[in-house]
Amino acid sequence: MQEFIHQVLAGLATGGIYGCVALALVMIYQATHHINFAQGEMAMFSTFLAWMFIDCGIPYWGAFALTVLLSFVIGAVVEFVVIRPLHNAPVLSIVVVFIGLLVIFQSMAGWIFGYTIKPFPSPFPIDAWYGSRLMSAHEVGTIFVALVMVALLFTFFRFTPLGLAMRAAAQNPASSRLVGIRVGRMLMLGWGLAAAIGAVAGMMVAPVVFLDPSMMSGVLLYAFAGALIGGIDNPVGAIIGGLFVGVLENILGAYVVGSELKLVVALVVIIAVLIVRPSGLLGKKIVTRV
Repeated sequence: MQEFIHQVLAGLATGGIYGCVALALVMIYQATHHINFAQGEMAMFSTFLAWMFIDCGIPYWGAFALTVLLSFVIGAVVEFVVIRPLHNAPVLSIVVVFIGLLVIFQSMAGWIFGYTIKPFPSPFPIDAWYGSRLMSAHEVGTIFVALVMVALLFTFFRFTPLGLAMRAAAQNPASSRLVGIRVGRMLMLGWGLAAAIGAVAGMMVAPVVFLDPSMMSGVLLYAFAGALIGGIDNPVGAIIGGLFVGVLENILGAYVVGSELKLVVALVVIIAVLIVRPSGLLGKKIVTRV
C-alpha cells in the first residue's frame, strides 16, 4: 500500500510538470487555434540556457529568473518574426512551420551545447525537511512551484487589465480591436508567457530526466494528452489533465505495462480522447448551426 501511495504522489509531481507544459500548449492554442509542436523543444533550449548560467557561476534562483525572462523574450520574438506573418496562411503551412521550429531548436541546442547528457541541479536539497520516503524533496518542490505558477497566472488573467485584455484578444480578436486592444501585441505577450511557463517546466523536469536535446519529447506527448483530457481550450483543465496523466503513467508503468511502455499510455490516451470526447472533459463543445 505504501508503494502505491508513493506512485500516486510521485505521479502528482510529474503531473504538475505535464500540467505546466499543457498550460503553455493551451495558451498558444487559444491565441492561434493551433498546437505548438515546438513547445517542448523551446522549453529544452531554455533549460540549456539555465544550465549555462549556472555553469558560469550564477546562483540557481538567479539563473532561474534570468532564464524565465530570456525565454519570455524568445517566445515573443518567435511570434513576431515567424508566426505573425502566417496569420492568414493555410493550416498545413502553419503545422510545417511548427515542426520546423521543433527541429531548429533541437538542432541549435545540440550544436551549441552538444549532445552529451548533462546533470542538472535541483534547487531543493535532498535532506530538506519537507522530503520523506513517500515523496522526495524535489517532487514536493515541483508541486509547490507548479501551484505557485498556476496561482500567479490565475491572478494575472483574472484581476489585471493586461491579463483581461490578453484573454479578450485570444477569445474574440475582432471585437477586441473594436474596443482599442492591440491584438497583435497581446498575442506576442501570450507567446512570451507560454515560453516562460515551458522554461519553468523544463528546469523542474531536467534534474529527473537529465539534460539533453531530446529530453522534452516524451514530456510534450504527456502534456498534450493532459491538455486533451482537460480540454484544449481550458487552462484549468490543462492542469487537471496533466496531473491525471502523471498519476496514470506512474500507476500503469509500475503495475501494468512496465517502464518500457509508459510512453504508449500517452498515445493511447490521446487517441481515446480524440475518438470519444474531442472537446475534453472540461472543454467547450462548439456547435455550428447549418
